[in-house]
Amino acid sequence: MTGRTAPSGAWRPPLSLDEYAERARTRLDPAVWDFIEGGAGDERTLAANRAAFDRVWLRPRVLTGAGEGDPSTTVLGRRWGAPVAVAPMAYHTLMHPDGETATARAAGAAGLPLVVSTFAGRPFAEIAAVAGSPLWLQVYCFRDRATTRRLVERAADAGFEALVLTADTPRLGRRLRDLRNDFRLPPHITPANLPADEADYSSPSEHGRTGLDPSLDWSVIAWLRSVSPLPVLVKGVMTAEDTRCAIAAGADGIVVSNHGGRQLDGTAATLEVLPRIAAAVNGRCALLLDGGVRRGRDVLAALALGADAVLLGRPVLHGLAVAGADGAAGVLDLVLDELSEAMALTGTATAAGADAALLAGPEDTTAVRHHPPGATTTDPEAPPAAGPENTVPARHHPPESAAGHDRPRPPEPAAEATETAEATEAAGPREEDLHRGVAATPPPTTPHATATATLLKENLHRSVSDPVLDTMNFLNEITGRFPDVVSFAPGRPYEEFFDKDEILDHVRRYLDHLAAGGASDEAIRTALYQYGPTAGQIRGLISDSLRADEGIDVPPGAIVVTVGAQEGMLLALRALFAGPGDVLLVASPCYVGITGAASLLGVPVRPVEERADGLDVADVEAAVLAERARGRRPRAFYVVPDHSNPSGNTLSRRAREELLELAARHDLLILEDSPYRLVSPGAQLPTLKAMDRMRRVVHLGSYAKSVFPGARVGFVVADQPVRDPSGAESLLADELAKIKSMVTVNTPALSQAAVAGALLACGGRLTERNAVPAKHYGEALRVTLEQLDRHFPEDVRDRLGIGWNRPSGGFFLTVRVPFPADNAALLRSAEDHGVIWTPMAYFYPGPGGERSIRLSFSYLSTARIEDGIARFAAFLRAETERSGATGPTPGRDA
Repeated sequence: MTGRTAPSGAWRPPLSLDEYAERARTRLDPAVWDFIEGGAGDERTLAANRAAFDRVWLRPRVLTGAGEGDPSTTVLGRRWGAPVAVAPMAYHTLMHPDGETATARAAGAAGLPLVVSTFAGRPFAEIAAVAGSPLWLQVYCFRDRATTRRLVERAADAGFEALVLTADTPRLGRRLRDLRNDFRLPPHITPANLPADEADYSSPSEHGRTGLDPSLDWSVIAWLRSVSPLPVLVKGVMTAEDTRCAIAAGADGIVVSNHGGRQLDGTAATLEVLPRIAAAVNGRCALLLDGGVRRGRDVLAALALGADAVLLGRPVLHGLAVAGADGAAGVLDLVLDELSEAMALTGTATAAGADAALLAGPEDTTAVRHHPPGATTTDPEAPPAAGPENTVPARHHPPESAAGHDRPRPPEPAAEATETAEATEAAGPREEDLHRGVAATPPPTTPHATATATLLKENLHRSVSDPVLDTMNFLNEITGRFPDVVSFAPGRPYEEFFDKDEILDHVRRYLDHLAAGGASDEAIRTALYQYGPTAGQIRGLISDSLRADEGIDVPPGAIVVTVGAQEGMLLALRALFAGPGDVLLVASPCYVGITGAASLLGVPVRPVEERADGLDVADVEAAVLAERARGRRPRAFYVVPDHSNPSGNTLSRRAREELLELAARHDLLILEDSPYRLVSPGAQLPTLKAMDRMRRVVHLGSYAKSVFPGARVGFVVADQPVRDPSGAESLLADELAKIKSMVTVNTPALSQAAVAGALLACGGRLTERNAVPAKHYGEALRVTLEQLDRHFPEDVRDRLGIGWNRPSGGFFLTVRVPFPADNAALLRSAEDHGVIWTPMAYFYPGPGGERSIRLSFSYLSTARIEDGIARFAAFLRAETERSGATGPTPGRDA
């Protein structure tokens, strides 16, 4: 063992991190040393990271009564032993055979988190088995998203608590040391959590060039959220602009990082940009920093300038190389001892309160002071200016964030202040404040200010930036630009069946019904013109119709009338999902309305992917068990069992029985949504609610397809008993009505009257009323399939890699194609061939559908379908030829 020995013969640990580095250098192969130590280009940024800390000076305080100080802190709701975590670094096994398991033991002993690299040399499960503190996963996003998704799921299964997306690697930086050494990993060093047979990992730079996705944008955060419920932090942020983008995209944390100087040489040190980023964060998410931290006082300096914690990188590897887990523990202990010393000697009582203790203003309570060139100071003991790089602005004071930080909250701004002032503050400190060395504050906003208030999107709820809420905007834009195209996009009813005068007949029929039932003119007037009961005034007619048409036998009190099925989804999710551990399972691909509602309410979503022939109940059970293994409660499963939107698939009777059995076995509720069954030809299978004997099904209904969309009337059948602490029982419908009273108050009485009249006209049997429309939709489906068959006979579609399913009803079918069916392809389809469709990827909560197309035929006449499929066939041939992709479609869309 390299190192000095004490007189007793025991190994004496180094006394500084520089000593650990020197001992590690003598133990490692020079090429390995260069691999972990080297930076990009001339390594100016690598050196700048450390130099920035050298330019920060601490001022001691005496007689503060702070005692020994408490370095612990809280980040993302978890208590850390100190504001320090181990940074993500690849291949700890290069340093020691135990690799990341040794690091996890050391971090756990100190109560510090470990951020495990995508390229860890030990399996996640092994690391988790020895970890005594939180584990986070550092995520590189690969060109093959399925690889990334499996990696994330494996980490989540092992109990990891957060994802740290490395965002600064569209390609790896030019690292001259590795190029000179032609660095290759030893054969026994491999990434233990990535597919062993899918890539050559021996050259990290070459694998980075071919494996990493260079085209990432901010939507990747939403994608990560769709595949995992874990918080997402973005690592590699170096500007206030990117900080605001990250927050707007829904990031739970920011890591100020220049990749340890290993990416773009010539960028600023992380400590130099930290204050402006802290100002942009303004306490709204966790803020961490890495790069150049080598001493405990560096940690305190980073806290004073706005960080909640730091990540410690290379020194931990040095410790591993010197003495395995003991060496890594020695490095962490040394940093924490130095931090405690710095806290005690600056009078800092807690790490979480470091900003208030260190940078309260220009008076003598200031413990960290920066002196830009030309700045003056009244402090005779202050060190001289360090040089032209000394441009670090003063500390911004963020309020306590929703991430669970222990920062003290500053006074609330005046009521008249607007977000215009906040935008000014987020732009950074004022120049005159920089020269005074004080924290910048925005100019006061008076009640007489005339500037227009500008809202910052990152200050709005994160759901407004969720891509699921914007899925149809591009489609609408294309439709508007090309009004003469044939559109297979909208799932709308065929308008030829609507008579403009019929609505008046419906309303009159309902009024006559009320009069026949003994209602006075005053009561009828009130029913039509006033708000009416929150739960709805036509529940009795709906109950009768459900009994006659669907065999669903529930009392009117078990029904809530809603503003379309969409409100029903919102009410059900709000009532059923009470805590952060509750998760919604959805059949995937799925209707975007349910995932959109979940996003609005912050409900985690776990997709259960359909197979080629539809949903397999065994996959639902596997998802339930996996979520429970993660410590979460699968609360409900959303499914469209009949002619699903978007796939068109239908659950078999046996699958329905299995799903109900599963729900009872696992205490799961089913959210059933079947809007197309009453307008589809032929005999229909019974609804899940009709088969439900254990009250496991909450049935979401809508009259958009079976009566007319403009009414915007839906309903929820919620007959589940709800027991309060006193033992009294009500129905879930009663609880939904309470929520509705604070949302839409009620469903418009005029709309209810029109729907009620339609129900009265057919005696509640909408299947009979819709016999002609159902025949039309069946014929439209038949013609669509016939035309696809005509343009693509079996041998042709096999050769080209094109295929489609054959639904038994509904408004949709799915076409599988051998090329990416994305927005760019949709634009070419509209421009060059005059036909529009919907990318199936719009309907996947996670990845999937990239090579599938949804066709909706409900809105078109048979003549338009024939014309449209001819155009669509021309597009498919042209796009297949353009992409050069023929043959069976690979992956999940095959």
